Amino acid sequence: MPSPTASPSLTIRGTGSYLPRTRLTSAQVDAMRGWAPGRCRARYGIDARHVAGAEETTSFMAVEAARRALDMAGWTPSDLDLILGACGVMEQPIPSTAVLVADRLGLGGSGVAAYDVNATCLSFVQALDLAALKLAAGEARRVLVFSSDIASAGLDWDRPEAAAIFGDGAAAAVLEAGEGAILARGFETYAEGHGACVLAAGGTRVNPARGIAAGEDRFRMDGAQAFRVASRYMPAFLARLLARGGLDRGAIDCVLPHQASAQALRHAGRALRLGRDRIVDIFAQTGNQIAASIPTVLDHAVRTGRLRRGQTALLMGTSAGISLGGAVLRF
Repeated sequence: MPSPTASPSLTIRGTGSYLPRTRLTSAQVDAMRGWAPGRCRARYGIDARHVAGAEETTSFMAVEAARRALDMAGWTPSDLDLILGACGVMEQPIPSTAVLVADRLGLGGSGVAAYDVNATCLSFVQALDLAALKLAAGEARRVLVFSSDIASAGLDWDRPEAAAIFGDGAAAAVLEAGEGAILARGFETYAEGHGACVLAAGGTRVNPARGIAAGEDRFRMDGAQAFRVASRYMPAFLARLLARGGLDRGAIDCVLPHQASAQALRHAGRALRLGRDRIVDIFAQTGNQIAASIPTVLDHAVRTGRLRRGQTALLMGTSAGISLGGAVLRF
């Protein structure tokens, strides 16, 4: 077994999440698509997902989640000295979503550093890693990390295998050095799967000034390809991740997986060889919230007592790329 890596100090002082006011049930999806009653629930394993209204922008939802995390910590926005946006899809290309959130928090004239980190569905895990490095280097003292995503803005309901499982929402965590730590972390990309999850518009390759072809402004997913690539590499990835921290599976009190799909959550349990009681699964009530999934599960676990001080949690998942990522935290 490799020697355990150093464990950077990182303590989560508060978590928060936000779900849009509109709840779209699978029964409503059945009616909308002309499906037999119960088909959406049976096929995709989801009861409902939330859909953002016009006023519930990415930055609005992020601030709602951030304020709840700050309240749990007993902090105010002025206590922060770094804001990391960790969204799968930004509110706009320029400036970053973190800048918009800083302004909404009343920090527009503060000089507090604010910028985005993007690894699609694994953005929150990558931002936690960056926050730990900043704290260890003394470049930050109190950090806000948020993920906020509006999947509904880019769904193509003619491709229900993707559209039916996604939901909108936001979640956040506020961090500082302390008794907590990142015990292990890892990130691997298998670019052979880069075509499995694609949103073509929004960058420089598909230029709105020259026109956008049909479908380029909608999310495209080959779920079978994404699952094949991820499932091929995930068991060995998780073994390497735990080995880096000198950990075994029995040391994990709580698994907080990306809520990619009902099938992906079942596979996570098999890959870890852990009982379902240790895996936090809220997919049926939220769907796949892109980057917001993992921090939403984290907030759920904290607020329901599934994750308590001193316990060890594994944050893990997959993202477009195809990438695999995870972090083991002492909470």
